[in-house]
Amino acid sequence: MGQAMPSSISSSDVGSAAGPRHALSPGLRLTASDRPGVAQPVPERDIPDRPWRAISLAAFLIVAILTSLWEVRMRQLGLTPGDLGDNASAWAEQRRRIDSEPIKVAIVGDSRILFDTDLSRFQQLTGVRPLQLALPGTNGRPVLEDLAADPKFKGLVIVGMADTSYFRDKIGFMKQALDLGHWESPAKRGSFVIHRFLAQHLAFLETEYRLSTLVARTDPNWRAGVEGPYNDVWKIGQSFGDRQTFMWPRIEQDERLRQHALAAWGGFRGPPVKPAIIAMTQAKTRAAVDTIRARGGDVIFVRPPSIPEIRANEEKRIPKARGWDALLTTSHSAGIHIDDLPAAQGLVIPEGSHVSRACATVFTDAYVRRLVTLMPRLHLMANAPAPLSARDCRPRTAG
Repeated sequence: MGQAMPSSISSSDVGSAAGPRHALSPGLRLTASDRPGVAQPVPERDIPDRPWRAISLAAFLIVAILTSLWEVRMRQLGLTPGDLGDNASAWAEQRRRIDSEPIKVAIVGDSRILFDTDLSRFQQLTGVRPLQLALPGTNGRPVLEDLAADPKFKGLVIVGMADTSYFRDKIGFMKQALDLGHWESPAKRGSFVIHRFLAQHLAFLETEYRLSTLVARTDPNWRAGVEGPYNDVWKIGQSFGDRQTFMWPRIEQDERLRQHALAAWGGFRGPPVKPAIIAMTQAKTRAAVDTIRARGGDVIFVRPPSIPEIRANEEKRIPKARGWDALLTTSHSAGIHIDDLPAAQGLVIPEGSHVSRACATVFTDAYVRRLVTLMPRLHLMANAPAPLSARDCRPRTAG
């Protein structure tokens, strides 16, 4: 009988065929040619002898020092920890509260009612803290319709209205927020929660001041005839818990940033709003209002201030009589217009479209005091603070 052939090559045979593990010169690795007839494992390479602990420590210190310097610089520019920023996920988190809480008051609209409402002052006056669902650069009507379609919402909706924003067919640049309000992936929600936690302690996480963003805005004319990122709206606000948003103080103090924001608005110029858009807006608004009222809720409209130059352009595009007045008539709704609030005349509006931080409290005080006279479901607290006026938020002059 012949000798039996081995069925496989043992590990010791592999070592013999391939040679000793460290037989090669430093820096070389075993290859397929060094192991003929052997299934190839992960290639082996000698790790050079280096001071890896010292290298790791040095890398950590460099990153820590550079990060600390960037944090210091961002704070010097007026950024602060606790400014959580605002995005679609932040809005969606608030929108989902309707699923589990009996929300008494919700605010929808554009950035004016977002910046110009002091939620704490509202609560001091009425005992109710509103749900802030206004979105910058976004038409408030689709959000109103979204609440109308939700049978769980039976409260009061305050619709903040910048006329040219509300009377249009498109929603604006925050459409994603409405989608996320109904479903948001666990990964996206987790990323938002982590970022919010870190933003409570670090100022440099501000998205508008990322290095890549700042570099992109250094040149306004990279391509002739193309509006570059320099002309975008830069940071103008600060956002805190419950999406409480106020004007960034630096806009009030920095003339360059203030003028840039004014230029970014373009004076709210544009063509007149078409009659078909006005009719569509009235019809959809009335349908949403009727639906909310049918289940015990209600709706009221608020028109925040803008500077005279911008207001004139807004009136050219959609006159108050054809827009605001007609909308209230067709929807059988009450409204609070800045023109009807004596205590809120002459507020500080640094960049033309949003009031200053201090004046947000004054404007809120004025419109909420009018609100409780129009909406019986809200009452002025017995211990409510004294009324405010524009004098309480105007900068004091020396002398």
